[in-house]
Amino acid sequence: MIDWKRVNALREEVGAEDFDEVVELFLEEVDCEIETLQTARSEGHLSEKLHFLKGSALSLGFRQFSGLCKAGEAALSGDVGASVDLAELLACYRQSREEFLSKVAEMTSA
Repeated sequence: MIDWKRVNALREEVGAEDFDEVVELFLEEVDCEIETLQTARSEGHLSEKLHFLKGSALSLGFRQFSGLCKAGEAALSGDVGASVDLAELLACYRQSREEFLSKVAEMTSA
C-alpha cells in the first residue's frame, strides 16, 4: 500500500525536521482535493483531479492509491463515458493515510 523506500528517501532528502512539514502540507492538499472529487465528477474535471492526486501520492509513497488514480485517469482519457469507482478510491486513500500516519509516528518516536 505504501512504498516505504520512497518515504524513507524523501525523509532523508528533506531532513527529519522538514519531513513533518512536508507530510502536513501533503495531507492538507490531498484531503482538500479528495473533498472535491464528487463535484469534479459532475463538472467533468475528474481526470484533472486524479492526475494531481496521482502525482502527489507518488511523491509521498502512497503507491496503491496512486495506482488507482492513474487507472482512473487513463480510463477517463480513453472514454469520456468511463466511470471511476470513487468509493474504492476514497477507501484506499483512507487506509493508506491511516497506515502511513501510524508508521510515521513509530518512525519519529524511535
